[in-house]
Amino acid sequence: MKSEPDLFGIDDLKNRPGRTEPWDGVRNYQARNYIRDELKKGDLAFFYHSNCKIPGIVGVMAVADSPSPDTTAFNKSSKYYDPKSDPASPRWLQVTMRYKRKLKRTITLEELRSHKVLGKMKLLQRGNRLSIMPVTSKEWEYILTLE
Repeated sequence: MKSEPDLFGIDDLKNRPGRTEPWDGVRNYQARNYIRDELKKGDLAFFYHSNCKIPGIVGVMAVADSPSPDTTAFNKSSKYYDPKSDPASPRWLQVTMRYKRKLKRTITLEELRSHKVLGKMKLLQRGNRLSIMPVTSKEWEYILTLE
């Protein structure tokens, strides 16, 4: 799961009450579908810092609850407001994430690209800009060995 560290980084999550925060503002249907169809309470996810000087995986977090409607879509003062989203049938979802730990070091995007075993990883595929992407168990285990 990607976030820009100057907007919301791993330390922000760590410092939130209960070390949890709703992962809201997702406005891509494929990323929304990952939230809806793939994320289950207890699942682990990498926290990835994007759009920064050194992008990379910086931590681990867990899904704290089941997906729910993203209420920012209904708030006219939110930058994530969507006038076409209906509370009775919400278009957008969020999921609350819980901080687990920081990695011992940042595993950079450049380093991830250098490992052939990760060649099919969604994050490394050309043109993939989704904020939420699946990671296979093989990729997960391998990445953790890089710490």
